[in-house]
Amino acid sequence: MMTKLRAKRAWWPCAMAIALAMGGVGLVAAPASVQAQPAAVVRGLPDFTELVEQVGPSVVNIRTTEKVTARPSIGGMDEDMLEFFRRFGVPVPNIPRQQGPQRPQPEEQPRGVGSGFILSPDGYVMTNAHVVEGADEVIVTLTDKREFKAKIIGSDKRTDVAVVKIDATGLPAVKVGDVGRLKAGEWVMAIGSPFGLENTVTAGIVSAKQRDTGDYLPFIQTDVAINPGNSGGPLINMRGEVVGINSQIYSRSGGFMGISFAIPIDEAMRVSEQLRVSGRVSRGRIGVQIGSVPKDVAESIGLGKTDGALVRGVETGSPAEKAGIEAGDVITRYDGKAVEKVSDLPRLVGNTKPGTKTHITVFRRGALRDLSITIAEVEPDEKVAAKAAEAEGKGKSSTAAQQIGLVVADLTAAQAKELKVKGGVRVVSANDAAARAGLRADDVIVALANTEVRNLKDFEAVLAKADMGKPINVLFRRGEWAQYALIRPSR
Repeated sequence: MMTKLRAKRAWWPCAMAIALAMGGVGLVAAPASVQAQPAAVVRGLPDFTELVEQVGPSVVNIRTTEKVTARPSIGGMDEDMLEFFRRFGVPVPNIPRQQGPQRPQPEEQPRGVGSGFILSPDGYVMTNAHVVEGADEVIVTLTDKREFKAKIIGSDKRTDVAVVKIDATGLPAVKVGDVGRLKAGEWVMAIGSPFGLENTVTAGIVSAKQRDTGDYLPFIQTDVAINPGNSGGPLINMRGEVVGINSQIYSRSGGFMGISFAIPIDEAMRVSEQLRVSGRVSRGRIGVQIGSVPKDVAESIGLGKTDGALVRGVETGSPAEKAGIEAGDVITRYDGKAVEKVSDLPRLVGNTKPGTKTHITVFRRGALRDLSITIAEVEPDEKVAAKAAEAEGKGKSSTAAQQIGLVVADLTAAQAKELKVKGGVRVVSANDAAARAGLRADDVIVALANTEVRNLKDFEAVLAKADMGKPINVLFRRGEWAQYALIRPSR
């Protein structure tokens, strides 16, 4: 077939020559515009070999372990087996009568594998917070096979960024790129340890930027193959610069399905600088509940467009209340920057140093108003956790509820009457997946997984049947407002 096609291609120039020799009957010169068209540009696939040689030595493998205390045992037999013999009156075999239970000794067990990259020659390494979370020991392996025990300098769950330190000098640090120059369709490369396979290279393109999958991060979406173990590794552009940290994938199977997300390196560097200085991240807050601006609402109030963040409520005593922000206002600008989407505002406010005085522009009853505001600080995670622990004594948290980060309690008759609801459960505390979905203390859940919830018993029954591998929709009341949230359980 290939020979025939080539023969046909060769025939056309010959036929043209014969026709010209015969006077060119039937031949018309092509228009000038057609003759001037340039030939199509043929682009080859990029060669990543130089990038791998350049950046590869800066990528590390991270292993973590945790100490697990074994159950008490007698003669190597665990407590469950001993209980079996006791219950049925069977003599315990091969154990001296005088021998008592052996004292359990903590054992180190492998916890997980991830990736990271060297930030500075003196041993600072960046990775994901979830890679080192709960680890008793962190071991960093370089490409030259040297291993170091690392110290966790700090981690931030909200952005999933962590910094660890190893005792080494003269290390090959990465070059940090400019995310602002990154474009959709641009080639990028990842290096990491998927499934524990060290120094694995994968490549693809930037699918999109500014993906809103978190409160504080506009993720970079790519089609670079990312799998368990790649977390914390660098996303690298064709100039050999790190533009992101590979952090999440979209998957129904647990493996790569063509969509992966990276934390923009500029956001990660901002967090890492605070972690290196103080071990924690300080964020700003103004104390408002916000939502998007529906098109019909925008038209009815004279705003004309759906840009901005609609203020649904203002916390008592908050910076927003002191500044004069009211429910129903639409925040259009913050510190001179346009608020185009509702997710822009928490990101802008969160990146502001607490105590800073700035300006907010709101649209209220047909006019724009500039308001001065002093930014407060978001409570540190340890304080939130302490309040949640204190609240647990007043609420109930089953294993399933803990998995989605909720502690709930029955509504009192007075609370139900005030909210004008038939029933529901009050959120005592919300953490992890529930907090990421936007739930918080004193919200009232009235439906779960499309099923009405009237009390704690209903809540537990519905949750017990829910598929924890899929997002769970929640209808809840916050004051006079009813709204939906989607809780994505942690795996």
